Amino acid sequence: MVKKEIAEIRKQFTHANTAISKITGCYVGGEKEIIATLSDSFLCLPEEETFKYFEIFAKCLSGSVGRNLINMQFPLESEFEGGTQHFINRLRDSELKDESLLEEFYKKVIDNYEYTGNYLILLIHSNYDIPGISADGIELEDASEEVYSHILCAICPVELEKAALSYDNEKGVFTAKDRDWIALAPVNGFLFPAFNDRHPDIHEILYYTKQAEKINTPFIDSVLGVVPVLTAGSQKESFKSIVTESLGETCDFDVVRTINEKVSELVEESKDEPEPVMLDKVSVVKVLESCGVPEEKCRIFEEKFDEEIGPKASLMATNIIDTKAVKVKTPSMTIKVNAENTDLLETRMVDGRRCIVIPLDNDVEINGIPVKCAGILENEEE
Repeated sequence: MVKKEIAEIRKQFTHANTAISKITGCYVGGEKEIIATLSDSFLCLPEEETFKYFEIFAKCLSGSVGRNLINMQFPLESEFEGGTQHFINRLRDSELKDESLLEEFYKKVIDNYEYTGNYLILLIHSNYDIPGISADGIELEDASEEVYSHILCAICPVELEKAALSYDNEKGVFTAKDRDWIALAPVNGFLFPAFNDRHPDIHEILYYTKQAEKINTPFIDSVLGVVPVLTAGSQKESFKSIVTESLGETCDFDVVRTINEKVSELVEESKDEPEPVMLDKVSVVKVLESCGVPEEKCRIFEEKFDEEIGPKASLMATNIIDTKAVKVKTPSMTIKVNAENTDLLETRMVDGRRCIVIPLDNDVEINGIPVKCAGILENEEE
């Protein structure tokens, strides 16, 4: 799924557009015990409650594609009887009305979800009547030919409110406020089936993680059973490791800076495209070659890419570099420069020492205090 498709499904989370038919849930205690369950027709809930649920489920479709929202595929064997995809598909087909399937799903989550503390498992079922699209991109509500039947799951931490003083109108005094258990924003969730090219795709799932580096592997492996993927952080670390080992002594300041510039340019050129920029092995090697990396080093890079990431795998450009800023770090200092200004950085020998040189102008601050550079420049001239 791409941003536009995700945004289309998120539009359901308003009273005017909602197609949610059923909501179910399971409140789990810190000892993995079920405290309570819920099951309601969504539109029968009080309006103030539905607003809160809209916020929770919209959050499960928010963030960056490839970091917080990850497209994952089911292996073929999972689609047969007894497989994870087969089970989730049965859950979807039941429209969350089969209590035995729900109980089995809750048990699978509780047995495999890594979390310390109380949490809430929420599920909704929705039948989205996919509107047609005209040639100029306008939705045609009366031209629908397909219904997107799907479920969305959100897993939310449940914590005690913070202690506070509350004003009592009747007594006219402040007293200690009663602390309630409240559901927080979701930390994980998934949408099934995927909504690819504006059509249901039962072979994929869209997984949500609040923290890009915490994808809850046991839950993904045992409950969803999808093909493992590299997290955003893993992609960055793998790329850094492969570049460092492959380039060796040629991995100097100018080469690494230029790699960042070239990849940033690719991202900028494709900023209006619906899909993020993905770099396979061939694409990265082209970048290295354009940065002056010797051919033998590029061949080493290809070998290590195959070993660590996979010959057919791709890396998301925005996962392996920061397109907004470049950070230069030494044991004693850190320099952060806007990505478009990295050409201001250069290395130079000064008094026999290799230095990073940054041009100064009159707009310089130290801890927020403007400083004048005129004196420095005059001393340099003398």
